[in-house]
Amino acid sequence: MNGLLFVGLLGVLLLLLVLKLFSRRGGHVQLGGGFAVLITGCDCGFGHHLARSLDQQGVVVFAGCLNPDGAGAQSLVSRSSRNLKVLKLDVTSDEDVRKAKAAVQENLPQKGLWAVVNNAGISDWAEIEWSSIEDFRSMVDINLFGAIRTSIAFLPLVRAAKGRMVYVSSVFAFFNCLNMAAYSVSKRGLEAFADCLRVEMASFDVKVSIIQPGNFGRATNILKMKSGLDIWEKLDSERKQTFNQQYMELASDYFISTCRAGFKDTDLVINAMLHALTSTRPKPRYLLVSMTDMFFFKLFPFLPTVVADSVFSLSSMYATRKEMLYAR
Repeated sequence: MNGLLFVGLLGVLLLLLVLKLFSRRGGHVQLGGGFAVLITGCDCGFGHHLARSLDQQGVVVFAGCLNPDGAGAQSLVSRSSRNLKVLKLDVTSDEDVRKAKAAVQENLPQKGLWAVVNNAGISDWAEIEWSSIEDFRSMVDINLFGAIRTSIAFLPLVRAAKGRMVYVSSVFAFFNCLNMAAYSVSKRGLEAFADCLRVEMASFDVKVSIIQPGNFGRATNILKMKSGLDIWEKLDSERKQTFNQQYMELASDYFISTCRAGFKDTDLVINAMLHALTSTRPKPRYLLVSMTDMFFFKLFPFLPTVVADSVFSLSSMYATRKEMLYAR
């Protein structure tokens, strides 16, 4: 019975993929003729590159930066046209969001604010018991509540233009694995918010898209690099009796090597963002992984839990972890 269910799900998935290939046609919106786009998290990474790309197309860009005097923001200023305006925008600050909205309203081009790209975010890695409630709170505050705060503030402007809301999520919104719990919690919540917003905004002809990048750590430097010793020194005596310091060092090395195996540049993500912003028929979700990983990540959400969990038993690190727990 389980085998038939698996084959049935696989058939449905393949059918949906075929239908998508034939249905994703349509025109494009020319944004360079009087539209503006607000992007959060433009100090570096995806936001930085998207801001430059839109500026080159003649779009009025409001580039939200955590540190407007920093190297990333100043690089945008020096390499962009006058259409790009850097705004101080800490998405965890009500005051920053309020001031940013006022600045946008004062400098809106003729056709208004076409889109908000909620890109600001942080990433970190650690097992749940290696983390504190503050680690979770910080992650959710920026990745989830920051996007919600920004969205609520700017939705009236985007709705007036019948434009777009775009959210940068991650494959970890649905792919649960070791060391990424806090990040997964924040991104799964973000996707729930975006999904609900998409249903509500359909009545106003506002389209909502979710960007789901895979391993772009090397291209964005978003992932926090730390050693096993850094984690070990944070643990109390009870947890030090459970977890092995040597395993933490191995986990750190494995994590860093995995990140280095990812995409070298951001082109795949930027192209997806541009499609979400300019296509007359944008996708609700853009899954951005290598071709070899695409089938697995398309299939994973449909797997029975027992099968999905068993995937991790194939990992050498998962087996090593089990052997080294409690070990001295």
